Order: sequence, then C-alpha cells, then structure tokens
Amino acid sequence: MSRIDATFARLRQAQQKAFVSYVMAGDPDLATSARILAGLSEAGVDIIELGLPFTDPMADGPTIEAAGHRALAAGGGVTATLDLVRAFRQQNDTTPIVLMGYYNVVFGRPGGVQQFLTDAVEAGIDGLIIVDLPPEEDAELCLPAQEAGLNFIRLATPTTDDKRLPAVLANTSGFVYYVSVTGITGGAAADAATIAPEVARIRKAAGLPVVVGFGIATPEAAEAIAGIADGCVVGSAIVKRIGEGQSVDEVLAFVRSLAEGAHRG
Repeated sequence: MSRIDATFARLRQAQQKAFVSYVMAGDPDLATSARILAGLSEAGVDIIELGLPFTDPMADGPTIEAAGHRALAAGGGVTATLDLVRAFRQQNDTTPIVLMGYYNVVFGRPGGVQQFLTDAVEAGIDGLIIVDLPPEEDAELCLPAQEAGLNFIRLATPTTDDKRLPAVLANTSGFVYYVSVTGITGGAAADAATIAPEVARIRKAAGLPVVVGFGIATPEAAEAIAGIADGCVVGSAIVKRIGEGQSVDEVLAFVRSLAEGAHRG
C-alpha cells in the first residue's frame, strides 16, 4: 500500500478528512524551507504538496509565482528539491509527499523523464501533479510514473464535464484534485455549496478520494470544504506568510489552525 493510500485509510478509520498543505521547495531559502517542511506533519498536515520552482507557472497566481522566483534565486530547482525530500525522509517515512510542477522542469532534467522518476522514487516522493500534461499525453510521463511506483494525480475543474471526465480519470491514482474555481491559485474563494455536487459526481466516477484546492485561505473555509470532500488543499495563504517573512513558528502555527479546521470537516 502506498503512503497516500495508507494515509486515506487511516483518516477514514478516524473519520477525519485530509489536510494537504502546499509549500514551494526552497522558499524563501533552502535552510528555511527545510525547517518548514520538517514541521508540517507535527502541525497536522496529512499530505505535503511540494512545489517544483519554475519560471513560468501558468496555473499559479502571483503569490506562488513569486515564491518560485524566490526559490530559484536561492538556489532551488529539481536537485535541491529532491535533496530537501531526502533530508525530510531521514526523520519522517510516513507522510506522503506529492511534487507539483510543470513538464518543462521534468523533461529538461539531465537524463530526461526516466532519470527524473528514478531520482524522485529514490528521494522518497509518492506522487506527481503535472498540471500542463493532459491525458492525451499520458505516455510522456503518467504511465512511466505509475510503472515506477508513483501516483499520478490529475486535476478536475469546474469545466470538466461528463464527456471529458473519463479521460481525466483513466490513469489517475492516489486521489483526484478538484480545482474549486476557474482561474489561477490565490483567486476567488471556494464555495462549499457549489462544489459539493461536483465532488460527489467525480468521487462516484473515480472511486478515489477527492481533495479540493484553490480558494481556501482560512480554518473556517478549510472546515467547510473538507466537510463536503475527502480533504482540502491550502497553498497560497501559507506561501503568502512565508513571503511576508513570518518566522517558521508563525507559519507552522497558521498551518496548524488550517489543519484543525480541515479535521473538523
């Protein structure tokens, strides 16, 4: 059983929902990023979504885009990200880590896709979210990733209708990430009442947990969204505090409040 599957099994037994936190690897610098990463599980995070820094993140708003630029300026990149994960795994072998990024970062790594996958598995990565590879390109990365033992987590959106949904779900594993709003990260607030029927539709079709992200910025919002899904993701609200220069303890205290909200859902 994968770490992701084991986490959802544990949460189901405890009758809790998953809290997924997004942070950018290497933001604001590698040492601080390592300290934040190390504290997430203790703060209540069930699954860590770790951003791969990239110069042109098309799905991300200005907050996460700025975080990627800070990370790159501080020496971040694929190698540094995997080194952070290796260090994390020396202390924590149970919390799943999902890399979120763009295909250019993977394709452009020396050795290409296969070397990237080998390195990711060796470092302790559990899954991938690559937002700019549609199902029609599964042979590029999705299928090789699954053969390597990684979950490939697909995004469904408000525009994913019943005709498109089977293609989106065909090779998805671990969980489905439902993007609650049309647009970029850090934008409009998610509305639980609107999202609930979409989550039910996708869960029925997928037979997998559905985790909702985008537009969630407070413990109250995390509770509301987790209440109608299998979990929720918060990213921009956490990254914003890192960008403002809050201390590691302050950032983790905020993360803890979000996790407590999600676990009440």
